Formats: sequence, C-alpha cells, structure tokens
Amino acid sequence: MTHGKSLSIWIAAIVLIGLGTNLMSSKEAQEPVGNAKSVTRPALSVGVIQPTHLDMPLALTVNGSVAAWQEAIIGAQVSDLRLDEVHVQVGEKVRKGQVLAAFAKESVLAEVAQSKANLAEAEANLAEARLNADRANEVASSGALSKQQVMQYLTAEKTAKAKVGSAKAQLDSQLLRLSHTHVIAIDDGVISSRTATLGAVATPGQELFRLIRQNRLEWRAEVTAAEMAQIKPDTDVSIAVPNVGHVNGKVRFLAPTLDAQSRNGLIYVDLPNAAASGLRAGMFAQGEFHLGNKPAWTIPQGALSLREGFSYVFRLTEQSRDQAKVTQAKVQLGRRSGDNYEVLSGLNPEDKVVASGAAFLADGDSVRVVQE
Repeated sequence: MTHGKSLSIWIAAIVLIGLGTNLMSSKEAQEPVGNAKSVTRPALSVGVIQPTHLDMPLALTVNGSVAAWQEAIIGAQVSDLRLDEVHVQVGEKVRKGQVLAAFAKESVLAEVAQSKANLAEAEANLAEARLNADRANEVASSGALSKQQVMQYLTAEKTAKAKVGSAKAQLDSQLLRLSHTHVIAIDDGVISSRTATLGAVATPGQELFRLIRQNRLEWRAEVTAAEMAQIKPDTDVSIAVPNVGHVNGKVRFLAPTLDAQSRNGLIYVDLPNAAASGLRAGMFAQGEFHLGNKPAWTIPQGALSLREGFSYVFRLTEQSRDQAKVTQAKVQLGRRSGDNYEVLSGLNPEDKVVASGAAFLADGDSVRVVQE
C-alpha cells in the first residue's frame, strides 16, 4: 500500500468518527436529562368534595284526576207541567234555596182552589153533624130518640170529621205540588250540567241540573298496593296541573278495595280553594305525597355532568400533592332537595369528586386540586 492511499484511509476514518460523534450528541440532546418522564399539563384546576349525609324529604309522585267532591242531581218533582222559566246556566254559582227554574202553575192553582173549596164544604158538614150529635146526646136519656138514631148521629159526626181530614190532606198535596213548580238549589255550589229545556213537559225524576256541591273539588290518585301502604290519612299532598296551577291538599281517606283488573286503588285528597287556583273537574293532575324525611348521601348539582342521558361525576385517583387524575363514574340519582341530589349507586361515601366544572373534563384527565 502506498503512502497516498494510507493517508486517504486515515482521513476517511477521522470524518466517519466525527459524524458519529455529532449524531450521538444530537440524540443525547433530544432525550431528557437523567431519563426523566415528561410532565402532563393539568386540564383544569378543581375543588374537591365528598358525598354529604343529609335528611331529605321523602315523596311519592303519582297521577290522577281532579273530580267533584259530590255532584248533586236536581230533577223534576211534578208531571204534565210545562217548563216556563230557566234562570241559571252552566258555570253559574248558586245559593241554597235559589230558584233555578219554574214550571207553569195555572192548573195547579186551580186544583188548589178546588181543594180549598172541598175543605170548606167538609168543615161545614162537620159543624152540622157535630151539632146534631150534641142534641142527640142531650135527649138520649129522655127516650125521645132511640139508641139506633143516636148512634146514627154520632156516626155521621165521625164521618164528617174524617172527610175534613181527607180534604185537608188533599189540599196539602196540592200545595206541595204547587211548591214543586219551583226547582230549588239544594245546596250552595256551581251548576255543572243543564238539561232543562224551556217549554218541555217534564216527568217525575227527570234530570234538569247537576250541581257541584259547595264548588268543592278533590283529587283521586291511582296508586299501587305497595304505594298505598306508605300513605296515611291527613298526609300532605301537592297537586299541579301543567300550565294551569297548583294547590295543596290533604288525604281524606283511602279506598277500602283495589280494582280487580289493574290491582290499583284510589286515594281521595281534599283540595281547598282548588277552583280559585284554576283547577276544574276532569283535569289530569300530578301529585306528590309528602311522607316525611329520610337520610341519604348527596352531592351538589354542580358536581354532575349529564352526557347521553346519564349522570356522571369525576372521581379523583392517583393523587400526588396537588396533582391527580380523574375517572368518569356513572351514578344513579334519587330524590332532589334544592341543589342536592341523592346518590343511589355508583359512588362511595369516602370517594372524592370534582366539585364543579365536570362538563369540561374527560375520563383520564389530569387536574390540579385547589384547596377551598
């Protein structure tokens, strides 16, 4: 090998060594000193809370219908008379004893007059018979009249007395019929139905009006057997009709039997001043029975995140000083009181969760814990 070739080989070797040194230096510069791991930047600074033990109201929500407490049927009590006057319409408030309608009474007045005349005649006959009987008694001892004649006069007196009683009864019957030509409200309330037609000839018992007594309403809630076992008389209830109004009431009584088909029973709830609140008979309403308080583990609304129709919280894991990771946990919620929700499942009392801002976090995010 010549001297020139040896020099070329040495120069090439020195260049290769230099390139290798530069590559190693560049690689070392890219790696963290001491092989330290890269630090993840926290996604959010958060406060931390734990479930709180609170006494929460225990309520039972069911559906039902508003109905009249009692609905009275007011009908005709006379026959063969024409309806001459109708004084009220559906929805009008009436007072007990108020005249609602009137039948033509000319024929009844004529019969009353005839009955009075019959009574006057019977009373006159009684006066004559009584006078004859008194005279017969006076001469009976003298023998001027036979015993048979005396008995005839006494019998005539009794007969005349009986005819007076019959005439009085007939007159009372006609006067009662005359009073029935006026259709009277049997209680305070509101007219809920009217079938009375002007000019119609009524028959006894025919319905003319329906009256919600005292304008008093009630709510009839349909509950299962298990729900009925939780409810007692005098339990407080809140009833609401969407876009109409709400009112408070109390349980009056529980139905003694259940429906044989549905196995549900009715709860009858008094609704004072329901009509003034806008409620009407026939409305569908939702009610809430207040069954007292019961302790529960709760979390505030701010700790919840609603995603795809489910509720989640973010639980802290792998905490080191003020750094921690969060894990998304699905929770089942129960009752609500203010901003607090009862946690039925998915969370333990000792768990720490993000207090607020859960909507901005994802499963596995790192957070910085701020002491509040």
